[in-house]
Amino acid sequence: MRTVISAVALASLLWIPAASAGGSGAAASPDIADLERKIEELSRQLDALKAAMEQQKEVNVATSEQVSDLSDEIDDMDERSEAWDLASRFNFFGDFRARYDYYKADTVFDRTLSNDALFTNRLRLSMNVKATEQVEFKGRLAMYKAWGMQSAFNDASGTMWPVFDGNITRTPVSDSALYVDRAYVNWNGIGGAPIWLSIGRRPTTDGPPGQFRLGWDEERFATPVAFFDYPFDGFVLGYGYSWGNDALGTGKFRFCFGRGFEAGLQQKNTGLDDTDFFGFNWDVLSKDVRLLNLQSFMAFNVFNYPNFQDPIINEAFGEMSGFGERQQLGNIWHTDMVYQDKISSLNYFISAGWSQTQPNSNGIFNDFAAMAAGMTGPNESNENGYAVYAGIRYDLDESNLKFGAEWNYGSQYWISFTPGHDDIYMAKLATRGNVFELYTIWDIPAGEAISKYGRAFIRLGWQHYNYNYAGSGDWNMYPYDLGSGSDLQMLQMMGMDPVESADQIYLTFEAFF
Repeated sequence: MRTVISAVALASLLWIPAASAGGSGAAASPDIADLERKIEELSRQLDALKAAMEQQKEVNVATSEQVSDLSDEIDDMDERSEAWDLASRFNFFGDFRARYDYYKADTVFDRTLSNDALFTNRLRLSMNVKATEQVEFKGRLAMYKAWGMQSAFNDASGTMWPVFDGNITRTPVSDSALYVDRAYVNWNGIGGAPIWLSIGRRPTTDGPPGQFRLGWDEERFATPVAFFDYPFDGFVLGYGYSWGNDALGTGKFRFCFGRGFEAGLQQKNTGLDDTDFFGFNWDVLSKDVRLLNLQSFMAFNVFNYPNFQDPIINEAFGEMSGFGERQQLGNIWHTDMVYQDKISSLNYFISAGWSQTQPNSNGIFNDFAAMAAGMTGPNESNENGYAVYAGIRYDLDESNLKFGAEWNYGSQYWISFTPGHDDIYMAKLATRGNVFELYTIWDIPAGEAISKYGRAFIRLGWQHYNYNYAGSGDWNMYPYDLGSGSDLQMLQMMGMDPVESADQIYLTFEAFF
């Protein structure tokens, strides 16, 4: 537009002198002709300018449409980016295990129990997500079932534990449902200090040193150690510290509370109270594989048997077992320690445990045979038990192989808290007697891991159980000596035929993703 105005102004300037010289006659003709040529030239330029402006207008319209489209795309990307951001906050991972077990047991009265082919599948789906910078949620769902079974075990041994709150995701159950195995919230860095609060369904199974034989070296799967495999609900208040020494690493001290049984709303006093755990777990030092841990807790108001999931079993268990009505028996104090470390390719650990019963008038470790004969009453004495657990594992990294051996021993009155054990039939660490185990782990050479969680391996192992006393894992009945003729007579009078020795072979295919 500025060019058009300049051309008109120039034409005006050229016209004024020509007009003033109009009376000059022929002398003015060349100037007029020159002016006309210039006007024509300016007109052509003006037409060209108009054409260019029209073309530019079309370009501007097209550009405006492109800008509008781009703006829409950016808005759409903002929406998708927000959705991606929401999704990226969740960290999902999991594992799958297919397992074969062969089991054969001999009883004290010469029966043989066997299962030559038990196949199970276990699927676990884990997740974690942050709610704020300092508050995070962690959870795990688990499905665990035997092949070809959508009903309860048909188990002639009488030793298969019915399903209850303390083993629901740790026992092959009667369906393919996903159960909540873990669900808890951590509030970290409270007040800017190394203090945290954790509350919910606790990570309390497969703790150290179980990772050696289970093949889970990358991370610690649980807070409690050794003789505690018991899923429960509760909270932890913890404090972390550093030794200021590279060899000693760091440490953590945790106050722990949990509920193992909820008595519910009651109209009158039924003699049942809530069963609670209270104690501490202390990582004295932790550096890479090296760990020294001490834990001690009291289980208050322990029950003779819990509420079972199956309503028929729950209703009839007291009569079936001879334990009578459900009732509280007193308290149990439990303490244990673990030390684990690694020298070159050799992993090793040593663990020890101590338990003490503190019964009420209902008694713990009652001699039911003598009570039935009127020879004695409930056992109200404190009874002490102990256990020892040790193992090694040698890693052949160049061959993707690991070889391990373990041994554990439990005394007559030993009590572990392991209803969530991973041994299919009998809890290895609850044994009142000896257990020997040999195993190998082969990391499958199947290419690079797709994620930091990715790995696949095969485990092959053998366990030999040798029981010295009856009732491993139970605190109701007196642990009769399986090598005593008089105690065997007591067992026979009660119609009991406990396992004296057992062998188990297992083979697993496991994938973490």
